[in-house]
Amino acid sequence: MSIERRNFPQFFITAPSPCPYLPGRQERKVFTHLVSSDSKALNSQLSGAGFRRSQNIAYRPACDTCSACTSVRVPVADFDLTRNFKRILNRNADLQECFVPAKATSEHYSLFREYLDTRHSEGGMADMTVLDFAAMVDETVVETKLVEFRMNRTSIYAGELVAVALIDVLTDGLSMIYSFYNPGLSSRSLGTFMILDTIRRAAAAGLENVYLGYWISGSPKMSYKARFRPQQRLTSAGWMTVNR
Repeated sequence: MSIERRNFPQFFITAPSPCPYLPGRQERKVFTHLVSSDSKALNSQLSGAGFRRSQNIAYRPACDTCSACTSVRVPVADFDLTRNFKRILNRNADLQECFVPAKATSEHYSLFREYLDTRHSEGGMADMTVLDFAAMVDETVVETKLVEFRMNRTSIYAGELVAVALIDVLTDGLSMIYSFYNPGLSSRSLGTFMILDTIRRAAAAGLENVYLGYWISGSPKMSYKARFRPQQRLTSAGWMTVNR
């Protein structure tokens, strides 16, 4: 067997299961293992084709009767930093951030658990154990980083971890795999802030896009992604720009 053939990804499809986003619907996924000799390039190519990474697997929806899941990315150079977005950035300017290798810690898991129990207690990730969490963060064959956000040293909560973003570095941008934060700090809009910070980080690195995963029409859980404009959505005709 040739080297080219061995490196070409094989794709599989899952059995139908209940959709976690749209009640009463079934979901299926097509997936492949990131086993290429250049996994970063493969992950980047698949991300551009609407796939998402979970550990060492890249997947995308392949539902028989539904196409509600739409891949979304933000073209960094064109992003509209609105007045509201500027306020959120200013509100969190006191946070200290650190870009570190993807390695799970007990501190990360404690914050993750608090976030899930408060915001997503009935979601598909609600039963994740510390081992599940470690696998989500640690098991990667691509370039993956964690961005930690901590309270400033001048705060009475100096050094406290308040937010974490798990990010893949692609050849054309950054892909936000998962993020979580202290749910008690709602006035900071930390979820929005981490997306804005990732867009800002991509711009500083000269990268073109920030991938936000799937926007799902009809799912309140995913409606926030529509706020980041202009954005590109993947259609059967390719990536199409949406301004409003």
